[in-house]
Amino acid sequence: MVQSFRDLKVWQRAIQLATAIYRLTQDFPKHELYGLSSQMQRAAVSVASNIAEGHGRLNRGEYRQFLGIARGSTYELQTQLEIARAIGIGNPKSLDEAEALSHEIGKMIFGILEAIKE
Repeated sequence: MVQSFRDLKVWQRAIQLATAIYRLTQDFPKHELYGLSSQMQRAAVSVASNIAEGHGRLNRGEYRQFLGIARGSTYELQTQLEIARAIGIGNPKSLDEAEALSHEIGKMIFGILEAIKE
């Protein structure tokens, strides 16, 4: 049985995603520091943070709510990755890897939501 949010595979993958986004955005132009870079970093951190916070809540409804927020953050991040690709910033391979990881996490979250339906 899962004792801690740290034991959740989805949380572990979300940490990998946040790390990948920070590495990706290091190479973004400096004028994007407070724009797209910051938005992407916040969205990626939000995924792992909301998974952890939801896991710590006392009831299933709150857990579902936080998982929904985390899943929404994956969609937000996918949109931002697409914008970065469209304007030609970021390593294309790193963009693809981050997007694939984001999709994987979104599917994992959906699976958890399905498993804990009320």
